[in-house]
Amino acid sequence: MPSLKDIKTQINSVGSTKKITSAMKMVAASKLRRSQEKAEAARPYSSRLEEMLSSLASSAASGEGIIKLLTGTGSDQNYVVVPVSADRGLCGGFNSSINRETFKLVKSLEGNGKKVQLMAVGKKSRDFFNRVMKHQIIESFVDLNVSSTGYESALNISNKLQELYFDGKFDKCILVFNKFKSAISQEVTQQQLIPLDVSNSEKEEEKENSSNAIYDYEPDEETILKDLLPKNVSIQIFKVLLESDAGEQGARMAAMDNATRNAGEMIDSLTLKYNRTRQAFITKELIEIISGAESI
Repeated sequence: MPSLKDIKTQINSVGSTKKITSAMKMVAASKLRRSQEKAEAARPYSSRLEEMLSSLASSAASGEGIIKLLTGTGSDQNYVVVPVSADRGLCGGFNSSINRETFKLVKSLEGNGKKVQLMAVGKKSRDFFNRVMKHQIIESFVDLNVSSTGYESALNISNKLQELYFDGKFDKCILVFNKFKSAISQEVTQQQLIPLDVSNSEKEEEKENSSNAIYDYEPDEETILKDLLPKNVSIQIFKVLLESDAGEQGARMAAMDNATRNAGEMIDSLTLKYNRTRQAFITKELIEIISGAESI
């Protein structure tokens, strides 16, 4: 049976942990509001930009130069997968879900005879894939702190991806990230970044035809594509970073809330155990006193 001092020490230890998790929950809640506003504000712009570029896809006569970001290289043998995780832990299954989904995607592509490389964003993805697929990591980006650095972080990743793409290092790029749904819910999402996924272009054309909308583009479509396609890569990455940041704060707030409740339940259990142990010691001492008095 543990001594009363041991139980008391354990209660104090759990109490200190509860204070820390409670403070972390409040910090994450305050950061979540700002991150959520930024993520939701970026969605309409990024989605509309993608739709417009998809509607211009038919204007791309050939896949030369910048237009290759839209038409592709004509092959799909080489892939770059970009898992977007957090730099810190203590956020439940936020990071493990990204790593697990990325691992499954890589194995699936390799099973189909594709060559896959990784560009890890966030310490948790970098550290995980350094252990299991170190030879496939071509670049990593950590300590981005998108809430402070903003668009600059996305631009650095975009420039590196486009440099590799135009050097012929890969044919397709897929992002794997947690899309923010609510404070307690994030959805692991895959998005093809390069070349631009134009699978929705036909739907957009039907929508435009049904509304009898006619758009005139100035300057011509090809000039617009050459200007906007590189920007679209940066914008989509920026949107993903904001979604991931909001999801991380929501996951951390939920995880710390659960940890605080569990610590409270553990303290109650230990306090009950402490009182029962103390009562047992008192009862034992009384029995010894009574037995000694009777023996005299």
